[in-house]
Amino acid sequence: MTGLSSLFAYGILAQPITLGLLLLLALILFGNRLPSMMRSLGRSVVEFKKGVAGIEDEINDATNKTETKPSSDTSSNSSEV
Repeated sequence: MTGLSSLFAYGILAQPITLGLLLLLALILFGNRLPSMMRSLGRSVVEFKKGVAGIEDEINDATNKTETKPSSDTSSNSSEV
């Protein structure tokens, strides 16, 4: 194992000191841009969830329509007989 995979394999990144150093490094590198980056990341996640919910609603509506059509067809056929 090389690189980052070896760090995860031995649990080095799970230690609190290492996580603290990584957070400090991120703060030094990104500085005052970090809050705006996190804000835009949060907005992206919200938009993604809205999109997924919209797709799920469309799928549910389509399945509800297909489930109700055959039952209404069978009731109309029985009244014709």
